Amino acid sequence: MTEQQWGRVRIDADCPLRRGAWYRVTRLTSNEAVVVVNHTGVSVPRSSLQILSRPHQNWTVVPRPRNAGRLPSSWGARYVVCPNCCERAPLGKPAASMRCLRCNGVFEIGWGDEPF
Repeated sequence: MTEQQWGRVRIDADCPLRRGAWYRVTRLTSNEAVVVVNHTGVSVPRSSLQILSRPHQNWTVVPRPRNAGRLPSSWGARYVVCPNCCERAPLGKPAASMRCLRCNGVFEIGWGDEPF
């Protein structure tokens, strides 16, 4: 059995994945990765992903995309994504950790972990 792998999209990648969220990788080729999104396999260019054997357990700091129409403008230039439930949240004041309002988990903020 092969080791389970996880991927998250890089900042400038043009693919249908949410930035900062981890996705289970079900297949890898030299050019392509298939990840699970809402119980469905989605094919993306392998170069679009950071791939690891297990997802990081800290909030991912994500720069606000240029066309981020669904994110409140009050969130500013960056936001964070929960490592447990993929909920997005405003970054607020600099802190070492924060609680997710959706899953109630407390995780460190990955200030030096930007995969971008």
